[in-house]
Amino acid sequence: MNQQKIIEVENLTKKFGDFTAVKSISFHVNKGEIFGFLGANGAGKTTAMKMLIGISNPTSGNAIVAGYNVQSQSELVKKSIGYMSQKFSLYDDLSVQENITFFGGIYGLSKNQIKLKTETLIENLQLGNITKTKVGDLPLGWKQKLAFSVALLHEPKIVFLDEPTGGVDPITRRQFWELIYAEAHKGTTIFVTTHYMDEAEYCNRVSIMVEGVIEALDSPKNLKKQFGVESMNEVFLKLARNIE
Repeated sequence: MNQQKIIEVENLTKKFGDFTAVKSISFHVNKGEIFGFLGANGAGKTTAMKMLIGISNPTSGNAIVAGYNVQSQSELVKKSIGYMSQKFSLYDDLSVQENITFFGGIYGLSKNQIKLKTETLIENLQLGNITKTKVGDLPLGWKQKLAFSVALLHEPKIVFLDEPTGGVDPITRRQFWELIYAEAHKGTTIFVTTHYMDEAEYCNRVSIMVEGVIEALDSPKNLKKQFGVESMNEVFLKLARNIE
């Protein structure tokens, strides 16, 4: 794995009035890494991610994403990344083809590039002849895989995935992670939030957030060794008990 830093975060903080959602977090992500951003619901994961993708200004601290400052160069950050939101990000009332064309246009791709990308995308996902099918009529698992592929249309350096496997069955979750592995193998950096602790095992390194603070950060193997347990779920539970 490349040791070149593609995300650098220093003392990043986000406050909403008197409430501090993210409390002075610092970490880095290497190029081509699958970096897991873990924590229970409400731990501050999504708030932190929104700062990193340039759609929410930090209260204090700083972050460099794909070489750009998230505060002063947020538009350049957005052009360099892919993003798949927690709530399904494609348009249900548009067909698969219309969604791909729409987002391809937003990403600045030419008509020819969109045509080629569409053919490759459909072939890679093995979805058959569904280009004219409305996205709202697809099973959730297909929707999620399609949304991930659309987030990669413009070949971003980093793709941010916010709870990408929420609500899907275990088989679809495993298939989704196979897509993640394939993309990381090409050199794309994957930044993924999840509250499924078993998914941490698929990451090169993970951070664990508790109440807005990063309480642990290392490879799954090292964290299990550090806490003297067999699974990442046990790491999380032990960490939560220690903090209490």
